[in-house]
Amino acid sequence: MDLQKPIAPPPVQPSASDDRALEGCLVVAIRLPLRIVVLVLVVPVRMVWDVLVVAGRFLRDTVLRPFARALLWLGKALFVLPLIGLWRYVLTPAGKALVWLGHVLLVVPALWLHRYVLTPVGQGIAWLARVVGAGFGWVYARVLTPVGHALAWLAKGIGTVLAAAGAGVYTAVTWLLRYLVGVPARLLHTWILAPVGRAVAWCALGVGRLVGLLVSGVGTALYRTAYWTARILVVLPAAALWRWVFAPVGRFLAVVAREVGDALGQAWRIAGRISLAVGRFLGTLLRWIFVEPVRWVYRTVLTPVGHAVRDAVLRPAARAARGVGRATRQALAAARETARQARADVRRLLFGKPRQPAAVGRREPSRGEARTLGSRTTALTKD
Repeated sequence: MDLQKPIAPPPVQPSASDDRALEGCLVVAIRLPLRIVVLVLVVPVRMVWDVLVVAGRFLRDTVLRPFARALLWLGKALFVLPLIGLWRYVLTPAGKALVWLGHVLLVVPALWLHRYVLTPVGQGIAWLARVVGAGFGWVYARVLTPVGHALAWLAKGIGTVLAAAGAGVYTAVTWLLRYLVGVPARLLHTWILAPVGRAVAWCALGVGRLVGLLVSGVGTALYRTAYWTARILVVLPAAALWRWVFAPVGRFLAVVAREVGDALGQAWRIAGRISLAVGRFLGTLLRWIFVEPVRWVYRTVLTPVGHAVRDAVLRPAARAARGVGRATRQALAAARETARQARADVRRLLFGKPRQPAAVGRREPSRGEARTLGSRTTALTKD
């Protein structure tokens, strides 16, 4: 006996090829001419789109970006740098000056007023308040408190007497109201009003049930009549119209829309490949017609001519210019040295020879008195 349950195989998901195989002949007959027509219509659009994309990228890289950078630089030069200079060299010093002026004109006088005027006045007022408070405290403790205790004792006695009198009056009034009003009212409610009310309520309940049965019967009859009328006149024709007209037309339109979408997508991809091939062909043609001849001319004609011009004209001219510049610098240096010597001679003739500073004795040994390899003494132990 096998106690293990067999494992069920996983459900197989239907693939796109299976869906294609299950399609009808109408779908296949619509697909091929539709894709041919869509491809013929989409290829020019895709090529125009690719040309516009290439032109837009070229325009962005060659015109818009440099123009935007120029505008950015111009805006920075016209707005940002003047605002930075205004903030750094005008507003900041003016703000610091206003802060210093406010400190000098407002803060320092306010501090002086608080320290030398308001603080002493406040301390005097606080001392006067403490003195007045002490006086009121003595009056409260010595005069008002005994008088208050006496008045409280007197009010307590009067209140006790009034409470006893009020309790007697309340008891008498309560007994009278209970036996003159409460007991007759209870008897009237128990033996007259309650039976009459129950009878009236039972009659009203019966009448309500009868009216409810009548309204329910009439409503049920009207509801069933309206239901079957609407079902026969509206629902059944609408269901038949939906089942036999709208649903087939909707399925057909859905198939057509799906095929049109697939055809557009595939035609767009194929047109992209065609446009790419045409673009590469035009690029290769342009390169062989314009770029390669220009490159050949540059490589075989302009480059040797440029090298010859460089070796025969530019380098000798550069060496001559460097020689002229070197000679000019030497002449200018000699002229500066001559002018310096002339100024020194004129100064010496007018003011005399400048005074030489006096020699100062130092502890360091001179160069002639330094220790040599053949001597046994130093400059410090020679004396």
